[in-house]
Amino acid sequence: MGMTMAEKIIAAAAGVPAVSPGEIHTVRLDRMMSNDGTTHLTVDMFNKLKHPVVAEPGRLVFIADHNVPSDSAKTAASQKKMRDFAKLYGIDYYEGRGVCHQIMMENYVCPGELIFGADSHTCTYGALGAFGTGVGCTDFLYGMVTGKSWVMVPESVRIELCGRLPDGVYARDLMLTIIGTVGANGCNYQAMEFCGDGAGALSVDERMVLCNMAVEAGAKTGLFGPDEKATEYLAAHGRKAKKPVFSDPDAHYIKTYSFDLGQVRPVVAKPDFVDNLDSVDEVAGTHIDEAFLGSCNNGRIDDLRVGAEVVRGKKVAPHVRFLVSPASATVYRQALDEGLIDTFLEAGAIVVNSNCSVCWGACQGVIGENEVLISTGTRNFKGRAGHPSSQVYLASAATVAASAVAGAIAKAV
Repeated sequence: MGMTMAEKIIAAAAGVPAVSPGEIHTVRLDRMMSNDGTTHLTVDMFNKLKHPVVAEPGRLVFIADHNVPSDSAKTAASQKKMRDFAKLYGIDYYEGRGVCHQIMMENYVCPGELIFGADSHTCTYGALGAFGTGVGCTDFLYGMVTGKSWVMVPESVRIELCGRLPDGVYARDLMLTIIGTVGANGCNYQAMEFCGDGAGALSVDERMVLCNMAVEAGAKTGLFGPDEKATEYLAAHGRKAKKPVFSDPDAHYIKTYSFDLGQVRPVVAKPDFVDNLDSVDEVAGTHIDEAFLGSCNNGRIDDLRVGAEVVRGKKVAPHVRFLVSPASATVYRQALDEGLIDTFLEAGAIVVNSNCSVCWGACQGVIGENEVLISTGTRNFKGRAGHPSSQVYLASAATVAASAVAGAIAKAV
């Protein structure tokens, strides 16, 4: 029997000809990424080791993106610890350059790689055919000092996509629909592999949306086959596909889900769960206090173009704070060149630096008691963006921008 993409990548990293779901293998990591959410904890543990060593500094990337600029003396201290450690060991370090996953996709990720990140949305890298997955500080530390780790081979789920998304419907609507169908725990410790002509029609940026939120269905990772679009993306960012892998025709999948993209409609995830799905039409008119366009899921140039087009020539509702955060400095500059930033500012939006911002919920745009946020962020758990009584709705860039103007949840027209 053949192997899936996930199985092939793990087999290569383990140095064995084949693997099967449920097996545990020691693997060599192609790359590791950590951000300012937890790196200081890893450094503290590292400094307590009897013989501390960084195995391969060239495979490590540290990115400060969660609380940038620092919002307190405590944050400043933890980021300094991270910064100093990176300098001491020659680790690539980014601060204020954008959200970690966007930076990794722009500068590092290649097809066929096995990448561990100290962040749950590391599964984003599957958009280029890499096996990215999130780990905790202890696992990250072990990988950092040995260059290796262990992986239990996940079962794979085939997500068959056919057709094309209608006008006014976006990859974000599609992924929320998928999560609403399979459930927030529907793919626990499984690899979600996106296949079919509908998958091939999606751009790499759109694929990032799907892979990024695979973890919100409980998945270990999300994967697209690295086709010509992936190759073109890599070339545009100065890289080549060194070891692309594709699933075998006779690979085994534990389950197959099929989605007709032509039937997808604008949706929202209602509080307090990502799979609490409803159509925008059903929740239209729900009062909001804040809107957010950004994050590792929806802060790329296509999202900013969509949002800017919706608010062009209009004004944000007087009672709404509309925060916009481009996913990286590269995206920010492109948005500046295209006049998108001017469009947002003229509409009354607050354009902030490239960082996790409102999605992280611990620095910019924190919402207060009983306030309502509509967001392109990744999660809507209770208290995610501020006060425990606040509520978070998740939606596409178009719906968020339209809602900011209307002062209530609204569909973009």
